[in-house]
Amino acid sequence: MTTAHKASYAPEHTPRLDLAQLAPEVYKAMVRLDAAAQKGLDPTLLELVKIRASQLNHCAFCLDMHTKDALAAGESVERLIQLGAWEESRHFYTEKELAAIELTEAVTVLTEGFVPDEVYERAAARFEEAELAQLIAAITVINAWNRFGVSTRMVPGHYTAGQYK
Repeated sequence: MTTAHKASYAPEHTPRLDLAQLAPEVYKAMVRLDAAAQKGLDPTLLELVKIRASQLNHCAFCLDMHTKDALAAGESVERLIQLGAWEESRHFYTEKELAAIELTEAVTVLTEGFVPDEVYERAAARFEEAELAQLIAAITVINAWNRFGVSTRMVPGHYTAGQYK
């Protein structure tokens, strides 16, 4: 844990299992899929998408990782703090980022069982078709990582920015 007052905090939970060790082929395939999904996407936008999906999925490990990576890449603390309330903080983000964040929520939550046409159309208006395909792939991949992280109870707080790059 990276906090100065460790003794005053609750103890860390124990991870359930180590996916990379116990299912190495799956883990390696996910790493390759992740790398393929990121191609052609703006790294700043990509981190915002990963953080927003991880917030929605309650994946503490991925939140730790992607906020640290975003900060190391020069993202502002203010934009990261406001991401959880992006609808009320739209002025912190570009129209393209807003479309990506909204699409991330729609793909992640699937509240209505599908991505609403208006959400898809807003994203399609701001991304070229190939870039939109990559964005959807990246959103899908972070959701898969989140499910691995949450189900295996990966422990946040030990990641160093750029560790897995």
